[in-house]
Amino acid sequence: MPPRLDRSARAPAGPAPLRLRRARASDLELLVAHRRKMWLAIGGRLRAHLDRADPVYRRWVRRELAARHFVGFVVETPDGRPAGSGAIWLVPTQPRPGRLARPRMPYVMSMFTEPEFRGRGVATRIVRAQIRWARDRGYARLFLHASEMGRPIYARLGFAPGNEMRLDLPARGRRRQTG
Repeated sequence: MPPRLDRSARAPAGPAPLRLRRARASDLELLVAHRRKMWLAIGGRLRAHLDRADPVYRRWVRRELAARHFVGFVVETPDGRPAGSGAIWLVPTQPRPGRLARPRMPYVMSMFTEPEFRGRGVATRIVRAQIRWARDRGYARLFLHASEMGRPIYARLGFAPGNEMRLDLPARGRRRQTG
């Protein structure tokens, strides 16, 4: 007869499962903090600029939430510790024909995963929830501007690669450098 396994000696099955939920108004500070961390992770932003931007973003999110143009998603541990978040903003669009003829289009934004949860599918779960949310409401397209870190996630989920073209203008009173 084979020996009985001592259940108390078994290795744990792994980290506790993470849960996804829609963000609530009470999550506003988390969404602001995660957006700030996103910009810091991307780089090129001064903390002083973020200090000025945070209250403006906070007011903007409150307004867009009240207008029902902003939908946040949070992934958290069973005890409520945030692992990541992201949002959809319903961006005003110009009139167009066909399936895209909607006054607003869902824009994926402010995606952030806490470093200790990276590689565990947090961002993927959020983006899948965003896709489901948009599809359930009859939207024909989601769009976004991806960071280098985010591009592989979006590509795996079927987002077509694209380029954002831009022209950076010099600040008033400064001449543009050439050459």
